Amino acid sequence: MGDAEGVWGVAARSVPAAYVASGRRAVRVSLVAAGGFFLFRYGLDRPVAATYALFAAIALGGLSRIPGTGRQRAAVLVRTLPVCLFLVVVGTSLSVRTWSAVVGMLVVGFWLAFAAVGGPRAAGAAPGLQLLYILPSFPPYDPGSLGERLVGTATGLALLAAAEALILAEPDPPPYEERAAVAAQAAARCARRLAAPPYALTGADRAAAQRAGQTLRPLTVPEAERPAGPGRRARALAHTGLATRTLLNRLLRLRTWAREPGPEVTAVLSAVADLAAATAVRLGGGPSPVAAYETLAVARARLSAVSAGPCGSSPAAGVAGFPPAVLRGHAAVLEVADAALALGTAADLAVGGRRAAVPVPPGRFWYATTWAPVLWWHRLRGHAGRRSVLFQNAARIALALTAARLVAGIDTLPHGFWATLATLTLTRTTLGETWRTVRVAVAGTLAGALLAALTLTLAGTDTRVYAVLLPVWMLLAFTVGPVRGVGWAQGLFTVLVALVFAQLAPSTWRLAEVRVLDVLVGSAIGAVFGVLAWPRGAHDELRYAAADLLRRAAEIVVATSVSAAHGGAVALPSGVPGQRSLHRSLLLAESAYAQFQSEPTHFGGAPRRPPPATVDWQATLIAGHHTLWGSQRLLEPPLTTPGPAAAASLAGLGERVAGRMLLVSAALDPGGDTPTAPVRPVDPDLAEFAAEPPDAPRLYYATLSWLESLTADLTRIDSTERAG
Repeated sequence: MGDAEGVWGVAARSVPAAYVASGRRAVRVSLVAAGGFFLFRYGLDRPVAATYALFAAIALGGLSRIPGTGRQRAAVLVRTLPVCLFLVVVGTSLSVRTWSAVVGMLVVGFWLAFAAVGGPRAAGAAPGLQLLYILPSFPPYDPGSLGERLVGTATGLALLAAAEALILAEPDPPPYEERAAVAAQAAARCARRLAAPPYALTGADRAAAQRAGQTLRPLTVPEAERPAGPGRRARALAHTGLATRTLLNRLLRLRTWAREPGPEVTAVLSAVADLAAATAVRLGGGPSPVAAYETLAVARARLSAVSAGPCGSSPAAGVAGFPPAVLRGHAAVLEVADAALALGTAADLAVGGRRAAVPVPPGRFWYATTWAPVLWWHRLRGHAGRRSVLFQNAARIALALTAARLVAGIDTLPHGFWATLATLTLTRTTLGETWRTVRVAVAGTLAGALLAALTLTLAGTDTRVYAVLLPVWMLLAFTVGPVRGVGWAQGLFTVLVALVFAQLAPSTWRLAEVRVLDVLVGSAIGAVFGVLAWPRGAHDELRYAAADLLRRAAEIVVATSVSAAHGGAVALPSGVPGQRSLHRSLLLAESAYAQFQSEPTHFGGAPRRPPPATVDWQATLIAGHHTLWGSQRLLEPPLTTPGPAAAASLAGLGERVAGRMLLVSAALDPGGDTPTAPVRPVDPDLAEFAAEPPDAPRLYYATLSWLESLTADLTRIDSTERAG
């Protein structure tokens, strides 16, 4: 039960929280939709404008699910107003012929659905924008009423934006910057502990660091605050969260020193703590952490130079005059420093944009100086293929809407846009979920049609009855429908549209009959395209995307380890081999994983043949990021050439880790001739990790640490955490 205030400011201890939330939204949508409708229908006698004012509010306030607070949604509505007006103009113009309306539905429907690549807010607004195009794309072809349509649409959206910002505002959730700042402070505390006696973390420190890292996982972040857009700030914020989690993980993995680690190591860890603390301040709107960044860069360079210094007199002392255990520690501390430097750069870029004062290295932060249209182009191009679940969803819904518009045009269905609207709202990403939704929706529509027919029969042509019932029924429909599910929503909406159209023209009980027919047609079309177009949704696509990600990562692991073994003497095309391919694989895997979380685990009522029953998909994504970042960092000049023994050990270990990646890839996405015998894909205890060749420089141990972290990721992929 919710303890928040009720919809009208009264205590709501006895009201479920879901009804409180939907009730707030229902109040805003009902006030705007009914107010705009009554203003134009009865105040100004403009029925066309009244229709568009009402449906604009319903489209962007009821059908859309734009995440965020009221002010955030209001900002989205203001930005989308020109797009909405453009869609009304295009829909009106193309409704002159059925073929032009059908072609327009295909093109516009695809691009509006594909706009989900822009992040949660674009994806949430897409269904409402679809409705604002569907409404004018049906007869009558009346370009003379375009002015009224635009006025009604603009009025409805303007009133809705004002209502979202001013009426029953929700409390603001903590922004992503605040979450990252708290995690950065946790990293600073850990680094200070490790920089001073006894040079170890307590159990409380470890627990706090793990909790802070968990708050940055995408699934724990509210959708509105999740940095998922293609722009510079969103990319930098996502980079900040990933760098913070990486820094925390590397601090937790640092081995405890048996004695004082040395002034260079403590200087680096102290500088890491200072930069993490300064970054937390920057994320809160403070000054740029450029001074702390430069201090850490100098300390890191000093430790790197000491670690890669002249050879010692004893082979057991290693090539830099240090025992192998010390070189291992140096490599691990340098990885901590790299993560902290990435954190400082990403955070300053996220807050300051082009005015960021922290130096932005090339490669990893390629987006820092790229224009926004180019960033959008990169995102669109990354998803422009049949392996992208966003492309699949856009193609599925566009084809279904096109078919619905074609059927409505050929059969001249009365109120044919209801059939298209049913297709839009009932089509799901999997066949099983579409079929379940259609069954429930049809049952709800039939119940609503019976009630609507009874109301129309009893009230007749007395519009005063419908005018009184409309706002009350709106409030009920938009409060109960989202909570009770699609059946209730369709039934309540059936009565709602009857109340609206009975005020626009004389109506009989046959209006309810038409509504049922249109929903049946739209449902059938949605079910057909659920069968024909990627019926399994993201479930199978995630298997393929994760397997492809590991195959790409394996290529980079081999090439990077061989190059490190030869001190960079091996030429690598375009810097890091396969970097663009791995980046695109990461993009597709992340989008498939995000959709996977929202889909059921059964197909067509029976359990599907699953990917391995125990898979940590998040670990697969982290392994991809670790591969990408590590390969970039390890191949930065200057590089030290290991001796023959160290080079052979490093190249061999890279091949073994890559081989394990390929085995995990085959287990995630087995082919038709993949051997079915049980194979242990990951051996978490590779003997090569303990090897300490006498001719091994720091680069050897840095690469070793990277490969060891990748092996830990592979072990987690095969953990006991269930998929999804």
